[in-house]
Amino acid sequence: MSALERIDQAVKSNPVVIFMKGTPQMPQCGFSSRAAQALMACGEEFSYVNVLVDPEIFQELPQYANWPTFPQIYIAGELIGGCDITLEMYQNGELQKMVKEAVKGAAPAGNAA
Repeated sequence: MSALERIDQAVKSNPVVIFMKGTPQMPQCGFSSRAAQALMACGEEFSYVNVLVDPEIFQELPQYANWPTFPQIYIAGELIGGCDITLEMYQNGELQKMVKEAVKGAAPAGNAA
């Protein structure tokens, strides 16, 4: 599977995913750290991809959605943006709403979420 296929699979199979440098618990960049903290503060589970451990994803991700920098946050299959946009959305309450709706929409039928 190519790097672009792996990126596409991660975006489409997770309601919320952040492509970041490091992990939410051990970020390797300040922008990734702040974006992951905003997602964690939303109170829902999210997925992450550490771009530093996969050089192919690191190289190909900027072409996937024509966004040149890391981190990249995808909610319900759509690119939301990077750190600054994520923090702005968190501060105005939009991020929390989007994350909750995406996670709720991804819950299996009959799940009392």
